[in-house]
Order: sequence, then structure tokens, then C-alpha cells
Amino acid sequence: MKPKLASIADLAKLAGVSKSTVSRALSGSPLVGAETRERIEALAREHGFRPNLPARYLSLGSSRSVAFVTSDCSPCGAGSGSADLFNLEIMGGVAQGLRELGYDMLALYVEPGDEGWIADYLDSGLVAGFILMTYEQKSRRLELLAEREAPFIAWGIGEGRYCSVTGDNASGGRLAADRLLGRGARRIAFLGGPEDDLESGERRRGFSELLSEAGLPLESERLVFGDYSEESGALAMERLLKADPKLDAVFAASDLMAIGAMRVLKARGLRIPEDVAVVGYDDLRLAAYVSPSLTTISQHISLTGKLLARDLVAFLGSGVVTNRVVPVELVARDSA
Repeated sequence: MKPKLASIADLAKLAGVSKSTVSRALSGSPLVGAETRERIEALAREHGFRPNLPARYLSLGSSRSVAFVTSDCSPCGAGSGSADLFNLEIMGGVAQGLRELGYDMLALYVEPGDEGWIADYLDSGLVAGFILMTYEQKSRRLELLAEREAPFIAWGIGEGRYCSVTGDNASGGRLAADRLLGRGARRIAFLGGPEDDLESGERRRGFSELLSEAGLPLESERLVFGDYSEESGALAMERLLKADPKLDAVFAASDLMAIGAMRVLKARGLRIPEDVAVVGYDDLRLAAYVSPSLTTISQHISLTGKLLARDLVAFLGSGVVTNRVVPVELVARDSA
């Protein structure tokens, strides 16, 4: 018999695969192809490898926890406390959805530039998979997860080769435009999230399409970008009013930016919605309690969190990639 292997890491090196792949193969996970699994099992037998209990815990199926991966979505430093309200609310839905399926949730904050978090939590056996809720560096984090063959689901990336859940952002943009046009607004602005963000881009697309159909194309001076935080909404509103003091409506790509924009409007002595109508996006709980209460596009945050949990757990069992689009709806309140 050939020399015995001391650890899963040794077997992974010999097989030319990751430790997580070895863990899956030895636990019979459907996420590993039959040919790869048979090769790993043959090498294990050949070298007399028998995982001990801690090593067996590395099997992804043995963990009943899922990591909710978040990071500061305020790259401009506006303060993560307010900017993360959406994530905090969706986290509640995720936790409930996981609990119903017999899983626990672990909240994982990832620092910018940190690329070791997958190994820290997956290879250690702490979690069975990840729910990716980061905004900045999302593409890189998707790549890292795919490279490590880590089970995960991502929010807001649309249809593709990874499991995902996202809102119907283009329809949400059209709903916002329809509401403002229905109020008779004609000098309408868009306050977007990060310029390269997919969700914000889709909201802008639907919004501008309906404005164009009404003969009111979105002018460049009425288009500004923020980072989804309240402070960035206030700064963007200042820029919009400087470019067009006669602005009569604004659609913000998040409720927090809309609230920041309303703060500036009120400070300028402008009435909402009489002088400037405002529509937000998300339908955070806070939206109903600001003054005036915020008209917004609901993403059904609690339901969305549950769907993220359910679809990830389904993927852990089947390996089937799903892309789900959640319908949105207008919630009419006092601001528009």
C-alpha cells in the first residue's frame, strides 16, 4: 500500500482539486461529477485515507449553517449604518426562511480586499454555503466563489450561470415613471445608485424608456448617481437642483437616497409633493414613517429573503442553478 495521507488537504493536492471538492466527493454530494468522485475515492482507498470526525465535518452536507455575506455598501464613506438598512431587513427574511428549513444563519462581514473568507468558513466546515449580498466588488466575489466551487446564491445579478434572486428592476422603473407622469410632472430626474450597478441600471432603463414613450427623454442634467445611502441622496439632490432649479419630480433608486433628497428639498423650502414629487425604491419599513410618507417601489423584502434561503438550500440538495425574478409593485403614499 502506498504511504497514507494525513489530511483532506493532502488528498486534494494529490487529486489536483480543492479541499471542498474532496469533502463533497467523500460525502457523496451531487455537486461533484461521477468521474471526479470516483477518482478521489480511488485515491483515498489507494492511500488508505479515512477522514476522522473533524475532517468529516468538512463535508458541506454536515453543516446546517449558511453565511449571509455583506459589506459596507457606502464606498463614499457616508456611513454604513443607514446604507445597510436594506440588507438588515432582507436578513430577517433569510433567517426565517433558513429556520423553516432547519438551517441557521451566520452573518459574515467581508472587508474590502479580503479574499480569504471563503476558505475561512467553507473549508473549516462552519457553513454549507453563502448568500452574497455585497454591492462593491461583487464581480470579484462571484469569481472567487466560482473558483472555489462554493455553493452560493447572489442577490441582484440577473439570469446567468449562478443561482440568483433579483427584483424586476426595469418594471419598477416604469412604475415610478408612470406615477410621476400621472401627477403631471414634466421636469423629472433620476437619482441612481452606483453607475456600474446592475440593479440601478435596470431601474434607470425602465424609467427612461417610459419617459421617452411619453415624449420626455431623461436629460443628462437630470441624471445623477449616488451609493444608495441617505447622505449620497442629499448630495445628489443638491447637484440636481443646481442644474435645474425648476425640477418638479425625482425618482431615487433607493428609499434612503429618496429620504436624503427630501431632506434637501425641505431645507430649500420646497413642498413635497406640491413643488417636487419624490418616489423611492425598496419599501423599507422606514418609508412609511418619514414625513411626508414615501411613495416607493416595493421589492417585498421579507419574501425575497425567504426565497434566497429556499433557493440556496434547494441548490445544496440538487445542484440545479435557478434564476428567480421577484415582481415589484408601487406603494402609493404622500410624497408622490
